[in-house]
This record gives sequence, structure tokens and C-alpha cells, in this order.
Amino acid sequence: MTRPSAGPLSRRSVALAVALTFPLLAVPAAAQERLRVAKSVTSSFFFSLLELGQEQGHYKAQGLDIEISAFSGDARMQQAFTAGAIDIGLGSGPGMGFAAKGVPAIAIAAIANQPLNMAMVIDPKYKSVDDLKGKRVAVTTAGSLTDWLARRLSLAKGWGATGYEVLPMGETRTRLAAMKRGDIAGLVTATEVAINLEQEGVGKIVSTFGEAVEDFHTHVVIAHRKLIAENPEAVRKFLRAWFTTAQFVKENKAVTVASVARTMKLPPKVIDIAYDKELAMTNYDGTFNPKALETIRQSLKELEILDRIPEVKELLLPGFVPVKL
Repeated sequence: MTRPSAGPLSRRSVALAVALTFPLLAVPAAAQERLRVAKSVTSSFFFSLLELGQEQGHYKAQGLDIEISAFSGDARMQQAFTAGAIDIGLGSGPGMGFAAKGVPAIAIAAIANQPLNMAMVIDPKYKSVDDLKGKRVAVTTAGSLTDWLARRLSLAKGWGATGYEVLPMGETRTRLAAMKRGDIAGLVTATEVAINLEQEGVGKIVSTFGEAVEDFHTHVVIAHRKLIAENPEAVRKFLRAWFTTAQFVKENKAVTVASVARTMKLPPKVIDIAYDKELAMTNYDGTFNPKALETIRQSLKELEILDRIPEVKELLLPGFVPVKL
């Protein structure tokens, strides 16, 4: 008996398989959801983890496409929130006070605790913090982390909150130029920047702030209230990507140092020196510390950032932390 040819049947089968498969191949991948994410300052190890997470695909894995921008201080970033120009921001603990002033954005997670990564740098012609009394010190913007730390140091020295004049002057390069001209005696900046200035011989580190302010939240994630109301899942996706990156940092020093050095435009050796300090203050699930919140609440009035002590509910929105990966 002659067997029927398998050729035509095979061709029909292949054609059918292709017909069934082709539509699946033609369906475009799900669109990445875009979030406008801002840093309150450019010179920050922690804020540079946005780029690291982007490079490692952590945001893409959550279905997010983040558009990163940077400002010259908390106040500038809060203005962008008010204008509806950004969705999520990385800011400071003291910057949480802007929510109590009516800015339509509020803290949702803590990402860094005590300020081990901040330092007071002075003009090398001076010897110590004591030489700052009665002089001028530069910070980024009023109500920012650098403003808070400068005033806190003045209080610690027994000079009151105004033992020296605190001048909001924006980015580090602007403040450094002012110090070189002799317009200011010192500036508050990130430890990495401070180390670099000291190595270049243009600044001298005379104080770090971590040991003096143990219960604190140096950096927090802030979200626009409109995003929270309309798309809370996008907020959760962002937080999952952020804390995935934080865990990656803990386990991948070399890659982290290289990435942060590129973003901050600093020598890798400087980032390498500061890496352990940054790791020591990292918050890995976003939980707020009640003692840290109390420090921030009291200081907002004490340092005249607000004219009253705000309630915790005015500063943060619960429900997004702890983040579990």
C-alpha cells in the first residue's frame, strides 16, 4: 500500500503554526509607565542610586521608565511639585516640613537614617568649627538638609541657631566659588564632595554630623498627592525598584562605586572611601523611626523652618512601607 505523502500536510501544519504564532509576535510589549523623578540636589551618593537602578534595569523590571532631573535644594524641588512638574522626589528629612506648608507632595518612605554622609567644610585658612562664629556659612536652600545641619551645629556649639549667618546659595560649585573668593567661611555638603575638596587642598573637613544626630532621617522619598490618589501602584513599583537597588548596592560595591562616581563626577577613590558610611545609614525597607520623626518635628520649629511643631500626619503618609521584596 502506498502511504499518503506527508509533505503537503507538513507544509499546511507549518503554515498554520506560523499563522497562529505571528499575531503573538506582532503584539508590542507592554508600554513602560513613565514617572518624572527628581533629586533635590545633584551631589548625593544616595540620589545617584537612581541612575544605578536605571542602569541595572530595576525600574524597567517594574514596568517603569523614570525621567530623572535635579535641583539646587529642597525648596526648588518643592516648587516643582507645586507646579505639577514632577511625580516623585528624593529629598531630606527636614524637607518633609514643606508638606505642612501646603505643598501638594508628602513623604512616603525613609531611605537614609543618621547623616553620616554630610560634613562641614571650611576655608583652609581657618583651623576649626570655632572659627566660624560670627562668619557666613553656605547651604543649598532655606529649609533644606544642609540648612538644618548648619543650624544644628550652631546650636550644639552653644551659639544658638544663628551663631553664624546661614546663606542659601544653591549648588556646591556656587558655594565653593564663594568660599574661594572669601565671601563665606564654610559650607555644608556631601561627604564625598568634602573628601574631594580636602584632597584637592581647597577645603578642610572640621565636622561630620552622623554621630551628633543619631535619630534622624537624612533622605526620604516624596510623592505628589495626585500620583498617590490616581496611581498608588506606580508609587509601590517605584519603591520596589528603589529598595531592590539599595540591596544591590550592599552586595555590589565595585559596580556601585563606578556608577556613583560617574554620576557625581568624582574620582572613584573618593566614592570608595565614603561607601561604608553610606551603607551604614541605608534604610532597606522605608520604615520611619518614631524617634527620628520626633527629632525632625521639634527641629522644624526650633530652627524656624516652621512657626509651629507639626503633627506626624502632616509630614508623611502611611501605607507604603515597609517595602518587602
